[in-house]
Amino acid sequence: MHRMTRARGRLTSTAAVGAIAVGLVACGGDDDDDAATTDTPAATAAPAGTQAPAGTADGGSMPAGHQMITVEGVDYAFENLPASVPAGTMLGFHNSSEAEFHEMVVTPIPDEETRPVTELVTLPEDEINAIFGETEPAAALVAGPGEDGIAVFGDGTVTEPGRYAVVCFIPVGADPAAVAAAMQSPTSEPTDLGDGPPHASAGMVAEFEVTDA
Repeated sequence: MHRMTRARGRLTSTAAVGAIAVGLVACGGDDDDDAATTDTPAATAAPAGTQAPAGTADGGSMPAGHQMITVEGVDYAFENLPASVPAGTMLGFHNSSEAEFHEMVVTPIPDEETRPVTELVTLPEDEINAIFGETEPAAALVAGPGEDGIAVFGDGTVTEPGRYAVVCFIPVGADPAAVAAAMQSPTSEPTDLGDGPPHASAGMVAEFEVTDA
């Protein structure tokens, strides 16, 4: 799997994501206007939370009473994402697209940063580095068309209060099979997924707040 090797005006350029699909966008288009320019989809009211299952996909567990919310990935937005959730909420992911591979990368926004994430993703790379250089994602989930997400970083649980950015940087039009194969490749060289702009540039970027439980 890949690490992010270069990013041009992209929110996760300096995040210590590790081996997750967001690193694949290093091979995407390099134009400065790749960054998101559309407004964040309006957050919905928090859906009725279900009790967390006894065990998660990776064998973990959650305290009784915590919510589990499934965010829907569509072309190109995040749906069913509440404006705020209590700390300890587990975020699941489902890709409702019929053609596109999607990811949901959840990254804390530093407390001192007050600008909306739609503005942050349009900043020059050096400014993004200054904001997120020491920030590690809280979670990253990936899913092929019509599939439930697989957690490749964290388990989807958000535990620390604050604002969080939610982004998808898979290139528009990338072959889902090629994305899946690239995720499993041991090489650090970026895989050619086409020159489409990242999904974030088409509007697949959002934010929410984690409150004290």
